[in-house]
Amino acid sequence: MERRTFIKLSGLAAGAMVIPVWGSPRSLRGAVTPIPVADKKVLADVALNAATSQGASYADVRIGRYLNQFIITREDKVERVIDTESYGVGVRVIAGGTWGFAATNDVTRDGIAKAVKQAVAIARANASILAEPVVLAPVEAYGEATWNTPIEKNAFEVPISEKVDLLMAVNAEAMKYGADFINSNLFQVNEQKYFASTEGTYVDQDIHRIWPTFVVTGIDPKAGQFKTRDALSAPMGMGYEYLDPRAEEKVVRASTVIYNRRYDMIEDARLAAQQVREKFRAKSVEPGRYTMVLDPSHLWLTIHESVGHPLELDRVLGYEANYAGTSFATLDKWRSGAFNYGSPVVNFFADKTQPGSLGACGWDDEGVRTRRWDLVKDGILVNYQATRDQVKIIDQDESHGCCYADNWSNVQFQRMPNVSLTPGKKPLTARELIRDVEKGIYIIGNGSYSIDQQRYNFQFGGQVFYEIKNGEIAGMLRDVAYQSNTQAFWNSCSALCGERDYRLGGSFFDGKGQPSQVSAVSHGCPTARFDNVTVINTARDV
Repeated sequence: MERRTFIKLSGLAAGAMVIPVWGSPRSLRGAVTPIPVADKKVLADVALNAATSQGASYADVRIGRYLNQFIITREDKVERVIDTESYGVGVRVIAGGTWGFAATNDVTRDGIAKAVKQAVAIARANASILAEPVVLAPVEAYGEATWNTPIEKNAFEVPISEKVDLLMAVNAEAMKYGADFINSNLFQVNEQKYFASTEGTYVDQDIHRIWPTFVVTGIDPKAGQFKTRDALSAPMGMGYEYLDPRAEEKVVRASTVIYNRRYDMIEDARLAAQQVREKFRAKSVEPGRYTMVLDPSHLWLTIHESVGHPLELDRVLGYEANYAGTSFATLDKWRSGAFNYGSPVVNFFADKTQPGSLGACGWDDEGVRTRRWDLVKDGILVNYQATRDQVKIIDQDESHGCCYADNWSNVQFQRMPNVSLTPGKKPLTARELIRDVEKGIYIIGNGSYSIDQQRYNFQFGGQVFYEIKNGEIAGMLRDVAYQSNTQAFWNSCSALCGERDYRLGGSFFDGKGQPSQVSAVSHGCPTARFDNVTVINTARDV
């Protein structure tokens, strides 16, 4: 519908959208008031007491309220505004030495007691086929604690009209500079989560995420072709200040990890429209071996697929094989203490505390305080990602704090934390990295990709590609994709930019498990250089 009609109707609808859920405020379109912590603690104690009285040796309860808002537009029209709210309780127990789980949206004493009874019954049924009892790594009892995403401006409290105005301005800018079509979207998430366990932890968390994005399309009617360029935005664990040009820009040293620079969505749309037109004139790449210079807006996805997923311990053990399989990074490689995952300049770390990241939180969904740890050190594989019931397998006695469920109705399990590439020690810039390249390609933005069932052999594309000749950018290329395997690729990494170039990228909807769950995860990195990488021409080789 036209923007003017949409604003009128949405104003009328807002008064009618009161959601009849206990503890809910006026509406998702108004201020979002969390449910009182004291009320959640009373309900949590009902679950914990019921579980222990029925013989459970351990129990945890998650009371969750999950809010989502999606604003979807194209050109001068608002296509959809979607508000969702989900509220309920998930209960996990150990009884008879094994797990049981049940959930309910009947958030009353009786409803919760019924869910506990079901969880205990499921655990006892599972015990009949138990190979060995569940053993949990010890965890500190934190008492009552809180954690909030350090936002400056709650996106849910920003009027929809203001958000629509921004997207309409983005679309108009793209059309002004040569786009034939543009779709723009704004995704916002608020997880209000309360966790309690029989080990004495009661944690209340208020988590916010935001993702502004678009796709610009240009058409060449004479050639019968179209080209696209996606937004170069990163989804962030921030509030609406990420999109506010008046807000103060925050840049923190990469040693403590950073907030991304503010994202100018209008400027990116202008550049995208210009680059789409340039793509029609770009030279098709010649297949061969090149030095690759990869921008963080591109490299985060390669990290996600070739480092983040294969170092999930459940994939390593073969417990998880959904969404592109298990892992080549088997325990024997780790136990050797000498497996070269990458070159000596390559250091990967996992971190659930990174400010501004999608995965940032104070505690995971089994009450473990989040932290940072090394995965690859000086190129050598040194650790995995593991939960309380997994770490004993890798001879460790402390969970990594990376257990997560995407909703109160789903059981929590091992999910990828933020996995990032440490910046180089020298303060190199991207320009200085390019200066030493005789024959290369510079890639910006992530595109299509594929990776095998062991997370080993892969192919990655991008959004825009530039030829490098004798240390200089020589013009745009098209039809570019590079192929390698995980070990060869990361061992070809020869140089990294410094911490000033470090930026976050990430996935808002990372899928895993069966039944499927999604999670949000960031990956930080600087611009990086890779030598002697195979490049194919996707127009000729597919």
